[in-house]
Amino acid sequence: MSVVKINAIEVPDTSAEELERRFAQRVGGVEKSPGFEGFQLLRPTEGGKRYFVITWWESEEAFTEWQTGRNFAKAHAQETGQAKPPIASGTELLSFEVVERIDAP
Repeated sequence: MSVVKINAIEVPDTSAEELERRFAQRVGGVEKSPGFEGFQLLRPTEGGKRYFVITWWESEEAFTEWQTGRNFAKAHAQETGQAKPPIASGTELLSFEVVERIDAP
């Protein structure tokens, strides 16, 4: 059964553009990870400040292997070795099992 991980991160308005830029330029190691099924970055609307980073995995084990592995560290490394301040002011990881999923034909 697939699992979904949602990282809810608080991002100040002044840092939203930088967050999106960093995701667009990320190394991309997650896509090559065994058991990876999908990714979305959701931008808040209606004045919200919480972005949602959503990933789908074939199992909890696949997510754990990615999270503790080299690809996770590489995907979260600072660009060009230069330290940059964190953008998020808070984060919460939510976990779900997919009970039902209907895709467009």
